[in-house]
Amino acid sequence: MNLISGISTLLLGQVKHWQKFFLCMAIVSSVPIVAQEYPTKPVRIFGHGPGSTADYLSRVVAQKLSEKWGQPVIVDNRAGAGGTVPADLVAKAPADGYSLLMGHAGPMVSSVTLYPNLPYDPVKDLVGVTMVATGVTVMMVHPSIPANTVAEFIKYAKNRKDLNFSSAGNGTISHLTGELFKQVTGINMMHIPYKSAGAGLTALIANETQVSFLSPVTAAAQLKTGKLKALVVSTSDRFSGLPEVPSSSEAGLVGMDAQLWFGLFTPAKTPKAVQQKLNQDITEILRRPDVKELFLKQGIQASYSSPESLEDFVKTEIKRWTPIIKNANIQAD
Repeated sequence: MNLISGISTLLLGQVKHWQKFFLCMAIVSSVPIVAQEYPTKPVRIFGHGPGSTADYLSRVVAQKLSEKWGQPVIVDNRAGAGGTVPADLVAKAPADGYSLLMGHAGPMVSSVTLYPNLPYDPVKDLVGVTMVATGVTVMMVHPSIPANTVAEFIKYAKNRKDLNFSSAGNGTISHLTGELFKQVTGINMMHIPYKSAGAGLTALIANETQVSFLSPVTAAAQLKTGKLKALVVSTSDRFSGLPEVPSSSEAGLVGMDAQLWFGLFTPAKTPKAVQQKLNQDITEILRRPDVKELFLKQGIQASYSSPESLEDFVKTEIKRWTPIIKNANIQAD
């Protein structure tokens, strides 16, 4: 009887052992299955207003992903509040990888300081997918401004009180760059925020504003035809997409270094397998020579990163821009 009991106990133990083994195997195997099945329905990329760099990048990535996946990838533009509207939508969306945010300095960095009651936390509520592009903002002036260099503009602007500069909205990189320029040069210009980069550009062309700090993508046609004048790029090194335009250091603007950047984010708690698949597939697209060339023609550089690197970058940018925003007394709309 004891022998039978011992054999039964041994067999029962073996059964439990194999049950645990198969359970573990099921869990492990389910991770790649999730990634393999994704996506099974349309994916949305939420971004800033039409005509903006975020919109342009979103459409390029969406088209390439749609071709790769055989699933629709829809660009959903939600303008306003410096990009915080689409960021909030994605932060509160189901964490399944079907809602992506084309993030940038506005909703991911300056919003932390500008909006005390921000309805989302860019660090805690969103996770990185990959960097998408980096570049510069360009200081552009209306042709009526009698200046072809930064030095000439500073001399012209020193004694004027009627100059305005437009931006894509409070807290966007175009706004922050303008405020940084004011701090570096001591020039007084009134900031006029618009709901998108396209709207800010329209105001500049119409001479409603005389200066703007926008991406080369936004004003590519106007810069090529001479309808607007480019005086300087916002970084300490020249930008390969606009080799003829001097850098901020060459123009004598010490401390003037503002990088334009865009990265894709998805809701926190998105399955790691989906996050990694997004990273791999989008990185593959950004490495393509045709995509790199397409971006460069628009004045930006294709860039990619790990999810973790993008998240660390956002944290660093928040620390860097927070004191600049406070010193400029920048207020939300």
